[in-house]
Amino acid sequence: MAVFIPDASVTIPWCARDEASPWTDALLDRLRTGDKALVPPLWVYEVTNTVLHLKQRNRITVEEMSRFLDDLRALPIEVDFEGMERVFDRVLMLADRHRLTVYDASYLELALRTGHPLATHDGDLKRAAQAELAVLVSRS
Repeated sequence: MAVFIPDASVTIPWCARDEASPWTDALLDRLRTGDKALVPPLWVYEVTNTVLHLKQRNRITVEEMSRFLDDLRALPIEVDFEGMERVFDRVLMLADRHRLTVYDASYLELALRTGHPLATHDGDLKRAAQAELAVLVSRS
């Protein structure tokens, strides 16, 4: 069993199928077959807010939204509350150093603290992770 940190940019394609790729599908398959995900608390809000916007823009139905959120609840995704106490120092420092949002820096801080690989489509977050020598989930 492996653990990885998916940000919202790789989670949303599990619902918005027009944004899916073989790589994002492979990440979802990993969770369905024994791997686990670790996410900062804001992931719950980011994903839920984006799913609501998908529904409001008629990209998904109410039923699809509900089914997707039920499916997410069933996946082995753990919310890391330990990082909450690092927001005012370590997360803020990473955000400032790499010109990231505090939201994106929270994923980076979690990856650095735990050593688990980060899965993201966000170019700025990827560059910051590479600069900090964080492990990224391979796209192969």
